[in-house]
Amino acid sequence: MHIAILTFDGFNELDSLVALGLLNRIKKPDWRVTLCCPTPTVTSMNGLTLHAQSTLEEACDADAVLFGSGMKTREIANDTSIMGRLKLDPAGQLIGAQCSGTLMLAKLGLLNAVPACTDLLTKPWVQEAGVEVLNQPFYADGNVATAGGCLSSQYLAAWVIARFEGLEAARSAMHYVAPVGEKELYVDRAVENITPYLQPKESK
Repeated sequence: MHIAILTFDGFNELDSLVALGLLNRIKKPDWRVTLCCPTPTVTSMNGLTLHAQSTLEEACDADAVLFGSGMKTREIANDTSIMGRLKLDPAGQLIGAQCSGTLMLAKLGLLNAVPACTDLLTKPWVQEAGVEVLNQPFYADGNVATAGGCLSSQYLAAWVIARFEGLEAARSAMHYVAPVGEKELYVDRAVENITPYLQPKESK
């Protein structure tokens, strides 16, 4: 099981790293989560440089692909040398995006008539791409999910875990990272956001 978190120059650390941490709560020999980049290293919007763990080509064969966001996403979404390397198939992959990553899904034609979530800054760009933007943190249609707001990465990660390992595994991962004193409330809110989008295609 390979889950690739697409991470580009100018990336938002919360998008890529919160998802990375949550997804790695699944401790199974065949469970692999990687930061997937178009270049050997990428530097975040706040100057943090990371080394790529996988390539865009490897993401094309991953079981799940998550698009993070960043300050250069609009530029990247129009860069055919990068976007042309992404050959994704929602029929056989889980595909998710948050904030400006949703714009990349739209540019790749993966949303079509499906409404989506994104952040307020990216909203007009996604609408210009012909996609209806919802005023909610998470939405999924089949194998394609979108989320809006930096901390909505927890919902994308929980959705992926629930689809592959079941809802209890997602609950356990969320419970581990939730703030002390409000763990049940935190987990229940996450589950409430993703549960409507797990059926009838939930995979265990």
